[in-house]
Amino acid sequence: MDNASTLLTFARETLEIELAEAQRLLARLDDNFVRACELLLNCRGKAVISGIGKSGHIGKKIAASLASTGTPAFFLHPAEALHGDLGMIGPDDVMIFISYSGHAKELDLILPLLAESRIPVIAITGGTASPLAQGAACVLDISVEREACPMGLAPTSSAVNTLMIGDALAMALMRQRGFNAEDFARSHPGGSLGARLLNRVHHLMRTGDRLPKVQESADVMAAMLELSRTGLGLVAVCDEQQKVVGVFTDGDLRRWLVQGHKLEDPLSPAITRPGYRLPEQWRAGEALEALHEQHISAAPVVNVEGELVGALNLHDLHQAGIG
Repeated sequence: MDNASTLLTFARETLEIELAEAQRLLARLDDNFVRACELLLNCRGKAVISGIGKSGHIGKKIAASLASTGTPAFFLHPAEALHGDLGMIGPDDVMIFISYSGHAKELDLILPLLAESRIPVIAITGGTASPLAQGAACVLDISVEREACPMGLAPTSSAVNTLMIGDALAMALMRQRGFNAEDFARSHPGGSLGARLLNRVHHLMRTGDRLPKVQESADVMAAMLELSRTGLGLVAVCDEQQKVVGVFTDGDLRRWLVQGHKLEDPLSPAITRPGYRLPEQWRAGEALEALHEQHISAAPVVNVEGELVGALNLHDLHQAGIG
C-alpha cells in the first residue's frame, strides 16, 4: 500500500470510529439532558463552563456557542478559579464542568465550594460514577468505547462527543427560547450576517443630492441629465405628490433613441411603469435578494405611502458588507 492509500485508510478509520461513538450519544438523551436544559433556561445568572486540557478548549467553544445563541455564558479555567477567579461565579449562576474521567484534582476543592453556595453543577463526563458525577445535579454521559487514537490516549472520540453534546445543549436552548436570526445578528454586529439583518434599507439608501429623481412632466433630456449626474443607472419618476410612478433607466434611454425619438420629447411615454421599488423598512438582506431576483442593480426606495425617500443599488449594499 502506497503512502497516499495508507493515509486515507488511517483517516477513514478515525472518522468511522468517531461517527460510531457519536451515534451512541442519541440513546443517552434522557431526563438528565432535560434537567440540564431546565437549569439553564431558569438560570438568572450565567452559565459558567469549566474544564482542563482538551476539555477546556472545547469548553471555550461551548461557552461561545451558548453566549451567541441566547444563553449568557463564559469560560472559567479551573486552576484560575482556585486562585481568585472563583469569585466570578455568582449565586444565580449554573456551572457546567467538563472532565472525561470526572476525577480532575481541582474538583476536590471546587465542588464543595459550589455545593456550599448551592450553585448547581451540570457534569459533562464519561465517568458516570466519578466524584464529578456524584456531585452534579445532572450528568451528560459522553463515554466512549473506543478513542480514535490507536493508542487510546489522545481525546478524539470523547472530544467529538463533548463538542456535540455542547452543541445539542446550545441548539435546544436556542430553539426553546425562540431565539431568531435577528437576535443572533445582535450578537454578531460586526459580521456580514449582522450587516444583512440589522441594517435596514433606510440606513443605506442615497438621499438628498445623491438621489436621482425627476417629475413625470419633465422631458427626456432632463431625465438623461439626472442619469448622468448621479450615475445610479436609473432615475425615479414622481408625480406631483412625490409618489413613484415609474423609473427611467439607461436601457430606457437607449431604446428611446434607437426608436428615433428625441431628447426634447415628453418623458412620460419613455419610462418603465410601475418599476420596481424597495420599501424603506426592509432589511438590507431582503433588499439584496430582491435586486438579484429582479435582475436589476438599483431601485428607488419608498415609504408606506409610496412616496420617494431614497434610492439603493448593489454597490451601496456591498460597501456595507452585505452580499
